Amino acid sequence: METKQGKPKVIKTLQEIETMKMSGGICAGVLKKLIANVKSGQTCSALDKIAQSEIEKQKSTPSFMTVEGYKWAICTTLNDQVVHGIPNERKLREGDILGMDLGVCYSGYHSDMAITLPIGEVLLSTEKFLKVGRETLERAIHQAQVGNTIGDISATIQEEIEGAGYSVVKSLTGHGIGRNLHEEPLVPGFGKKGKGTKILKNMTLAIEIIYTQGSGEVVQERDGWTIKSADGSLGGLFEKTVVTSEDGPIVLTPYS
Repeated sequence: METKQGKPKVIKTLQEIETMKMSGGICAGVLKKLIANVKSGQTCSALDKIAQSEIEKQKSTPSFMTVEGYKWAICTTLNDQVVHGIPNERKLREGDILGMDLGVCYSGYHSDMAITLPIGEVLLSTEKFLKVGRETLERAIHQAQVGNTIGDISATIQEEIEGAGYSVVKSLTGHGIGRNLHEEPLVPGFGKKGKGTKILKNMTLAIEIIYTQGSGEVVQERDGWTIKSADGSLGGLFEKTVVTSEDGPIVLTPYS
């Protein structure tokens, strides 16, 4: 998903970071509200309405609705879907997994986050799949240290995901974020340690774990937005927005 805006600054000012903290706090609060409403029988469209309402209460704008042609506040992905799913009237069912991707624009600055959740009881293999994604995100964030490189983040993601027997979706990446929803640098889920853009103080990054149980190859559905696994295997998505500091990365979209 891309927005049409001017080229942004990679390094943010302290005032910009404070505004992004506010944006991230709102985003995390909305996601917590959504998680509380995830249950069997719920529809993705109902979750989208909740997101829109909660974001508007905070005098903010859904970031994804600034993307040309996209009319929803969140992206929802079920089972073999990976990213950019349109929230429709399909009801969640016991045993499904649901990915929710959410962005908030507050006072002109974006934040972005995502989580994938089980609906009720799921297979043990599915629980493991989701656990690996959650833990990989935390380990990847830890690599966002001043003096490291983007390759250190990317290599960590690849090592963790592939080491568990899954596949990174190499055609989709994390990204910088700020006045634009998507900025430089790209943060791929694969790479080599010590390579790529050097991480500097006060960079803001949306670090994403985008992976599948199968080959990692993806295709687009007929709706023109939803991307799913080509082989029908489960897809997972976890994401947080962070700012780099001399004391290590700070998560701007905190949730437990």
